[in-house]
Amino acid sequence: MTVVHLRESDSWTEHELTAEQAATLAAADLVRVAPGPRPGLWKLRDNGLVGAARTGPAHDPVEIRVRPKTPIDRLFHLLGYAQKPRGWRREEVDAGERTELLPALAHAFARSAERALSQGVLLGYREKEEALPVVRGRIRVKEQIQRRHGFPVPVEVRYDDYTADIPENRLLLAATHRLLRLPGVPPGTRRLLRRLPLRLDGVERLTPGPPPPAWTPSRLNARYHTALGIADLVLRGASCELDDGTTVRVDGLMLEMWRVFEDFLCVALAEALRPHGHGVRLQDTRHHLDRAHRVRLRPDLVLDTGDGRPFTVVDAKYKTGTTPQSDLYQVLAYCTAMNLNRAYLVYASKTETYTHVIAGSEGVQIVETALDLSTSPEALRAQITELAHRIATDLPT
Repeated sequence: MTVVHLRESDSWTEHELTAEQAATLAAADLVRVAPGPRPGLWKLRDNGLVGAARTGPAHDPVEIRVRPKTPIDRLFHLLGYAQKPRGWRREEVDAGERTELLPALAHAFARSAERALSQGVLLGYREKEEALPVVRGRIRVKEQIQRRHGFPVPVEVRYDDYTADIPENRLLLAATHRLLRLPGVPPGTRRLLRRLPLRLDGVERLTPGPPPPAWTPSRLNARYHTALGIADLVLRGASCELDDGTTVRVDGLMLEMWRVFEDFLCVALAEALRPHGHGVRLQDTRHHLDRAHRVRLRPDLVLDTGDGRPFTVVDAKYKTGTTPQSDLYQVLAYCTAMNLNRAYLVYASKTETYTHVIAGSEGVQIVETALDLSTSPEALRAQITELAHRIATDLPT
């Protein structure tokens, strides 16, 4: 097996790969692949994903490990802000002293699941349908007639069972088994993970294929929130389908950093903006660029006035370096369609705030600013608070 180490946003590096390995990597779109200076030598670079994954031919797989440029503790802070926050960002997530994403995530899940189960396995009611020798719950009359043909026993019944086999425990068990199969999980973390299925005895394993079961945050499952939030990350995607319909198995966990940053900015900024008295809409799809409503717009965040009209728009961009003109065109389209005088482009880098005054328009301004993700969580929250205050109170000059 070939192991390739990359770093997010680094330049091209050369690696020895077979033609079959390189073709599989390129098709799976895990990294960018280009021919090297000689046969058998290939140039690789990250493709906006971080984490670890194993793919390629079964007889000679290749393992990709992409280290994020954002420190792991900062990255976990960003990951806590999902579009449907479960609340696990409010707790301390112990990722240990690790510099790579997958070992840190596995360690954090093992510790949080262990803490959740240390108070006992969560029980709940689950509806069951089966044939029993005695009546329990309600008789399924239609099924009894169709399947038993007049025989009194067994009885087709439906009843609520108080059991550990509930969605929350199924998700924890599924995430545990997946992490145990993934490459790069340290032996110490594997020992912690192997203890979890013993505590979840009686919980049914999920069937591959169907989506994982849904669960609803509540006071009863509050101690599970951290572990379930991390389990959701672990269970996202295990294969990719190529253009010709062939499925390539990808064992591992790769996160799209642009999506992580977008989710963090939108949720954190929405929370900071609400005290200012404006309505906030995330991923707002009410707007169109054309009057025929054929070109739908989907800005990351729209701030409304008290009567529901758009006040300003914010778009997140996980990019560094020179501002691409396409970003400015995209935000200008939002301003044109919603009749706005000001919009914000927020990048994930260290840069000075700059206001673009659009030529030929009636005072349209696009403010380009950024967040410094290398700072502490407290400093990052202070940046968000300051940005929210400026957005809510700043008017075009």
